[in-house]
Amino acid sequence: MSMTDPVADFLTRMRNAMMRRHPTVECDVSKIKLEIAKILKKEGFIEDFRNFKSDKGLPRLEVNLKYDPNGESVIRGLKRISTPGLRRHTGYRNLHAVYSGQGVAIITTSKGMMTDFDCREQKIGGEVICHVW
Repeated sequence: MSMTDPVADFLTRMRNAMMRRHPTVECDVSKIKLEIAKILKKEGFIEDFRNFKSDKGLPRLEVNLKYDPNGESVIRGLKRISTPGLRRHTGYRNLHAVYSGQGVAIITTSKGMMTDFDCREQKIGGEVICHVW
């Protein structure tokens, strides 16, 4: 079975794991998923992540989810913006704060993947991958 949107699958796995209060979520690894995980860790949305080989020798990504003292997920929402069928590109002037600055937009640019804040700071636009709040 081929997957048409691995990033949407990754976000959905995280969303489902958070709803069930799982401590970790595991999926196939790719460069874009690793970059998303790096940004989520840097912004404080997840505890940590690791790239490892499974028992069968396949590369995997494990994300340690983060919960507040009440057991609620730190991530309140994940939304895929740009899809394989409809790419969403924007200039840095059109990047608006996600949930009044409570969240971040993850954007892939010519200088790598970064948050909406970094894009506005460096004055570069790109493809809006997803919003996290």
